[in-house]
Amino acid sequence: MLMRGGTSKGAYFLANDLPDSPAERDELLLRLMGSPDERQIDGIGGANPLTSKVAVVSVSNRPDADVDYLFLQVSVDQPVVSDRQNCGNILAGVGPFAVERGLVPTHDNKATVRIYLVNTDSVATATFPVVNGAPVYDGHTAIDGVPGTAAAVILEFEGIAGGSCGALLPTGNMVDTIDGVDVTLIDNGMPVVVMRSDDLGVIGTESPAQLEANGALRARLESIRLQAGHLMNLGDVADTTVPKLTMVSAPTAGGDLSTRTFIPHRCHDAIGVLGAVSVATAALLPASPAASVLRRGAGADGTIVCEHPSGSFIATLELDHSGTSPHVRRAGIVRTARKLMDGAVFPRPRLAHLDERHLMSATPKSIPGPHPSPHAPRRWTPPTNATDAHCHVFGPACRFPFADDRSYTPPIRASTSSSNYKSGWACPAVLCKRPVMAPTMPPWSTHSIAAMAGTPVSP
Repeated sequence: MLMRGGTSKGAYFLANDLPDSPAERDELLLRLMGSPDERQIDGIGGANPLTSKVAVVSVSNRPDADVDYLFLQVSVDQPVVSDRQNCGNILAGVGPFAVERGLVPTHDNKATVRIYLVNTDSVATATFPVVNGAPVYDGHTAIDGVPGTAAAVILEFEGIAGGSCGALLPTGNMVDTIDGVDVTLIDNGMPVVVMRSDDLGVIGTESPAQLEANGALRARLESIRLQAGHLMNLGDVADTTVPKLTMVSAPTAGGDLSTRTFIPHRCHDAIGVLGAVSVATAALLPASPAASVLRRGAGADGTIVCEHPSGSFIATLELDHSGTSPHVRRAGIVRTARKLMDGAVFPRPRLAHLDERHLMSATPKSIPGPHPSPHAPRRWTPPTNATDAHCHVFGPACRFPFADDRSYTPPIRASTSSSNYKSGWACPAVLCKRPVMAPTMPPWSTHSIAAMAGTPVSP
């Protein structure tokens, strides 16, 4: 099912409709969404991180939840699927989807669905209207970043602080300094680096396009992000989508503070749900960069209004400052969701980059199967006269060298500078290329492809 959740859009799947193996599942999702391709022209992705998202939903075995929700961020232009974060926008559609699929019963005119957030080991409760056992999508609630109105989905969170980083403030500090910039490293549902816009040489009211065009700013932000990853217990974040980066400034449109967020390399047209909760939490921490630009008196009623490029976002919060470190008592938001399409989606062929004549002439045994789960490297013996080999999914961009004995061993984790693999997979199925007989033909012509990598042998 294709749904809009908040200001995002994604594909919602029942867990048992996808492969059990995470590697096989992710490989399938890349083909379904049309990645890696900046246009995602051959899939259902929307060529933007906000519209290249997936929810995997199943009945929960936990006593405190009705369904389990795994969020997966599918990269647009890289062959990467990440489970290292939540998405509160996509979360808004999980409850209605669960009701649509009959995973939870409904009573009267209101549904309450308890959702276990697998990514961060926390629980959220979604409340929304139903009629005759079906979700109601029409309503009068407007959220900035979405035209028109729809039925409200009320989300309340439990135990989301530190879900990714281990603590609300993973360094134990309300303020840290990276590259001379004061930052708050915070995780109240989403790992975020919060800093003042003027400390980075921008006003904070620029459009996303203007900020994305600022190469010096983007380089500086990425340097801060890479260092913050280690400080936030996230490790090497070079190939992940967290932490997010939010620059804050004084409000200009009646809110409590203004935000511009990179996610992490594109500037968000709005602000993510859980990212807004983390930023709002940072604004309630004394002496933090966000607190320094917060409207005087803001937060006294338990709400923080975060301005963003397409409007504003309201987060409700209650913090306890009585201990040695702040404790989040509650956090909540109001979103909307809508079912866009329900049906079947057809994945891009696994060997789409090969010439059809070679596919038709290949025997069934010569067509590589899907990626298995990560495992120890296997050694392969290529066909006679093969000159090179590459991954059967991502093509020549992911090549493997031959050893002197005409075999090669795929690495468990290839260098990100020389391979499209960024998740630590080992590739057991490849395509080998034979030399072209005619000297005038390009050495990588499809006419030189042999769609068979040989037979795997034990390491």
